[in-house]
Amino acid sequence: MASSMVTSSQPNRPPQPNLAFRQLRGQRSPAEFAAAIRRAALEIGEQVCCDARYIGRVEAGEIRCPNYAYERVFLHMFPGRTLTDLGFAPRSSVRGRRARDTEDAPLMCIPNPANATSETSGACEPYETQNPYDPYHPHDTYEESDVLRRAFMTGGGATVAAASLGPVGLALDAAAAQRPVRRAGASDAGALEDAVRRIRLLDDRHGADGLYRRAAAPLRAAYALLDAGTTRQTTADRLYSGAGELAISVGWLAHDSGRFDDARSHYAEALATARMTGDPGLEAHAFCNTAFLARDAGRPREAVRAAQAAQRVARPVGSARLMSLLALREAGGWAGLADRVGCEQALARAQALFDRGPSDDDPEWMSFYGEAELEGLEAQCWSTLGDWPRAARHARRAAELQDPHFTRNIALYTAELADDLARGGRPDEAAVAGMRVLDLLQEVQSSRIQTMLAATARVLSPHRRASGVSAFLERHASTPRAV
Repeated sequence: MASSMVTSSQPNRPPQPNLAFRQLRGQRSPAEFAAAIRRAALEIGEQVCCDARYIGRVEAGEIRCPNYAYERVFLHMFPGRTLTDLGFAPRSSVRGRRARDTEDAPLMCIPNPANATSETSGACEPYETQNPYDPYHPHDTYEESDVLRRAFMTGGGATVAAASLGPVGLALDAAAAQRPVRRAGASDAGALEDAVRRIRLLDDRHGADGLYRRAAAPLRAAYALLDAGTTRQTTADRLYSGAGELAISVGWLAHDSGRFDDARSHYAEALATARMTGDPGLEAHAFCNTAFLARDAGRPREAVRAAQAAQRVARPVGSARLMSLLALREAGGWAGLADRVGCEQALARAQALFDRGPSDDDPEWMSFYGEAELEGLEAQCWSTLGDWPRAARHARRAAELQDPHFTRNIALYTAELADDLARGGRPDEAAVAGMRVLDLLQEVQSSRIQTMLAATARVLSPHRRASGVSAFLERHASTPRAV
């Protein structure tokens, strides 16, 4: 960010504390709140150098109005609110001009070449000044989650695909897409497979929000590889399988962040790729995710049919664990149809298949599916059927069993537990679980989890006098929402 000098016609006056902004921070420390702001910035493509010192300056009233980059981040974090709602002064009053003048006359500033970026909107900071060499304003002191995200999204000034598909050598802008590319080789297939693993790893740790838009780039590169062709059938098979798996991974990021139409499109693309190449494992995976999406989108009958189709095509794969997961997808559909008998039968089948244990035929993408996921999916079924005590029992077990590596799933199972406890008449325990989810949301970005927690907060609202409920509701209200 560049520094700038601003002349104001208004006399100097002592700053007034920004109490509204302080209230939004809630129980988080200034450093924790600053980390949340940096993460929100990355979600919308901004890059801000926010730290605890900046938060202190805002709360003390020293920064009366943020620059345009921070404004976009704050409005993204707190949708439906204006800068005034956040405790800032109107832009026109800070500039000493009428509001209409802000559009008519550009602000003059001298950017520092050392800090020039491609973001023209954020290059000039008219309402706050920062020394780019100030040791208290570090530019690269991001938490692990931010570092990992940046490693996935940008590497050496390149896009996601350059980081994940380096050997491909494809530029991903519109003009480059029209240029001919060389034939793909085994190294390209390996890079594609690595991109799928990298996306899954980041989603496991941090959730889908903020990753989806970036992940579309390697997907375009993958299908460009298919168009480029290859001389060996084994490489072609790997490329088609990798492109299909990548389409499912990108579809999942859309699914988990609430973009159901986009997810449906990506899953359909993967299904078409599977059928073109006669890949039963890929086809079963695409049907599996389609069933899950249908359940979440309120189409339970479609969920049942898609799960049953997945089980038909998955039989040649020879994986009992895959068949177990597909039976759970079917059970979720039956629960959505309020068919308790059908749900229980599918759950029993899923458990029996799971008990056969893992095998060499289990697909690589099923690394997430263990006893914790089995318990978590069963909890969701009982919750849909309204059996809150049973759902809470399975959700609690899921959270306890989950490998710490899968941070996102721990947050998901704990959110499920909080909701089941709240609806089952145990508000104090629900508040405790809800607090744990809020702690995890500092590392995880998932619209699904935030939506679940918002529903839990609504259920707990009439129980503010119960132990811990008021504190949970206040902290939840001050937590930024993903959009």
